[in-house]
Amino acid sequence: MAEQGFVVEVVYARADVQSLVSVLVPAGAVLRDAVQRSGLAEHYPELDLDRLDAGIFGKPAAPDTPLRPGDRVELYRPLLANPKEMRRQRAQRQRR
Repeated sequence: MAEQGFVVEVVYARADVQSLVSVLVPAGAVLRDAVQRSGLAEHYPELDLDRLDAGIFGKPAAPDTPLRPGDRVELYRPLLANPKEMRRQRAQRQRR
């Protein structure tokens, strides 16, 4: 009998490249399962499967979050600058 499951997308983007992979996951799969099946961690060494920073459709999600058919798993990279700190610095420059 064929494996029962559904398809989800796993996406990762850097400044220089974006990747989108559709993967078949079994019923009951969680976010970590989709990331592992995507193979993106093998192509991007900065992705650490033990310390995933990810979300589903733009909402932060834990690695053990159950998936639903059609979900879009997004892998986040660390911010280069804290947005709150950048706003504070801009405001200081404008005051001068």
